[in-house]
Amino acid sequence: MKIIILGAGQVGRSVANALVHEDNDITVVDQNNDLLLELQDRLDLGILQGHAGQPNVLRRAGAEDADMILAVTNSDETNMVACQVAYTLFHTPMKIARVRSQAYLDYPEIFAQEAFPVNVLISPEQLVTEYILRLVEYPGALQVLDFAGGRVRLVAVKAYYDGPLVGHKLRALYDHIPNTDARVAAIYREGEVIQPMGDTVIEADDEVFFIAATENIRAVMSELRKQEKRYKRLIFAGAGNIGRRLAQSLESKYRVKLIESDQDRAREIAERLDKTIVLHGDAADEDLLLEENIENTDVFCAVTNDDEANILSAMLAKRLGAGKVMALINRAAYVDLVQSGPIDIAISPELATIGSLLTHVRRGDVVVVHSLRRGAAEAIEAVAHGDRGSSKVVGRTIDEIKLPKGASIGAVVRGEEVLIAHHDTAIESGDHVILFLVDKRQIRDVEKLFQVGVTFL
Repeated sequence: MKIIILGAGQVGRSVANALVHEDNDITVVDQNNDLLLELQDRLDLGILQGHAGQPNVLRRAGAEDADMILAVTNSDETNMVACQVAYTLFHTPMKIARVRSQAYLDYPEIFAQEAFPVNVLISPEQLVTEYILRLVEYPGALQVLDFAGGRVRLVAVKAYYDGPLVGHKLRALYDHIPNTDARVAAIYREGEVIQPMGDTVIEADDEVFFIAATENIRAVMSELRKQEKRYKRLIFAGAGNIGRRLAQSLESKYRVKLIESDQDRAREIAERLDKTIVLHGDAADEDLLLEENIENTDVFCAVTNDDEANILSAMLAKRLGAGKVMALINRAAYVDLVQSGPIDIAISPELATIGSLLTHVRRGDVVVVHSLRRGAAEAIEAVAHGDRGSSKVVGRTIDEIKLPKGASIGAVVRGEEVLIAHHDTAIESGDHVILFLVDKRQIRDVEKLFQVGVTFL
């Protein structure tokens, strides 16, 4: 696939890194030549210095025969104009734009073909907001990811000593909760992946990824760790797009406080929110946190635009007694470093954004992609088509499907019905199949399984 990436910032670099290893012809366009040269030193791709919205630049980048434009510069306007130019002059089939401003997102009609013809809008802030909302909904979860319109979820939790299943074989899960079906997709122990089998013993501190119908998530979590009480008191640091959206979504169910260092912004947000207490101050101010009873706070989540400020304020909140602390971290190099310390969850906007972009690059009918384990693993939702003669999955049981090593099928969604995958589960045409890949390099083999043969009409 020939793909032009507009913008060599953090998102552009991350997407290029994810796509260049998958037999794609990639060209990256940016005005900063130093960023481009640095990227080309690491990856086998083309680069072009220039303004992403200018027709002559897009033409030189190869837009005339490109399959896709990924407009992910830091300017919403540049991204929108680039998609318009690609549509009008070059008839580019797929145009994806990153748009951050809520002022644009509030009017989706402007992204119609007759206005700004964008096929897919990506809003990193909205993706991160939804990610954090799911973490608040499930106390104790490290990750909560949606499939099949929210009917199925993949959840990552750390197993604790007091979990009923800890120290027991996986097959005991069905004895403990006989009316609840779930499948453990992967176990990570001290950074190493373990392929789960019936006789695999869960150990304390294992990071366990499991798939279950949404209504069964809490029951399965309670087997791996002591069930935590639902959160009540939340503090968010930063009243930017993410902080405001979080407060707006949660203030009707929780006691929410929002700390903002800019006085004018704090005043503006306070007027727009109904129940949230908006505080003007520094989230890393010990006196302020103590004054706001940080020791009785269930979740402290730092979502400012400054990684260092997020890390420091979250570490301080934890030291002062906050129950769970989260920090938004843009720099990938910081994520592993931070999450091994006092910060419970490091949130990477990069991974959330890449998953949404990859959904539209995958071959076969792949409708959801989630990037996991700092991009090393993936969970995908693919739709099965065809019949036993034209498809490698339809009409076959899980046992009969030749999955690459390390890939597993966790669940099948058939209409409104959720079927947790067992060895004798048969795949039918139209099924949504949820798979976990411990190594994203296996994605091509998985995609081939879901591609329909030329004999299918």
